Amino acid sequence: MIQAFIFDLDGVITDTAHFHYLAWKELGAKIGIEIDEDFNETLKGISRMESLERILKFGNKENYFTDEEKEKMAIEKNNYYVSLIENITPKDVLPGIENLLNEIRNNNIKIGLASASKNAVMVLKNLELIDYFDFIADAAICKNSKPAPDIFLMAAEGLNVNPLNCIGIEDASAGIEAINLSNMYSVGVGEKNILYEAKFIVDCTDKLDFKELVDKFKI
Repeated sequence: MIQAFIFDLDGVITDTAHFHYLAWKELGAKIGIEIDEDFNETLKGISRMESLERILKFGNKENYFTDEEKEKMAIEKNNYYVSLIENITPKDVLPGIENLLNEIRNNNIKIGLASASKNAVMVLKNLELIDYFDFIADAAICKNSKPAPDIFLMAAEGLNVNPLNCIGIEDASAGIEAINLSNMYSVGVGEKNILYEAKFIVDCTDKLDFKELVDKFKI
């Protein structure tokens, strides 16, 4: 029996990936590292500090900065990102998501969020979806970021449900790995050649049909 649906945020509920890209690109330019949107794809689903480390390694500058300097850079990036997402509205909810949330709620199944974003609460409030969520895992206190299962397990614990009875929904390979490691049923949104480890895959959010997901889970 399904006890909970646990969602990622970026790329599943709304698409803030481009805003992350613009913020990282701005920071990269300041330290002499140019990144493009293809490289930004490799940052999906992972934490802010891990993203920064990948960017520094990409630019062969992983040993150029102290931990304190890295913290300041991460804060600077986040401040710019926050300024970009302040104007997000319910129009930015991805297709089919609110209908899915309504169907889950109407069937008395719990809803959780397992996002690496430390701005998740603000984003959900701006999207006017915050009231759908019974528990939002706090990425700020999560010890290990995706692909570790910690954030999904934190969500399951916060919801007081068994991970085996949960469906996790992600758009990033790191997130799918995290769901699988947590022993939840993994649903991927995106390209099959990237999300091939997911137990079920749809190419876009409006293909996330409640009845179909429940049927797939039972198989």
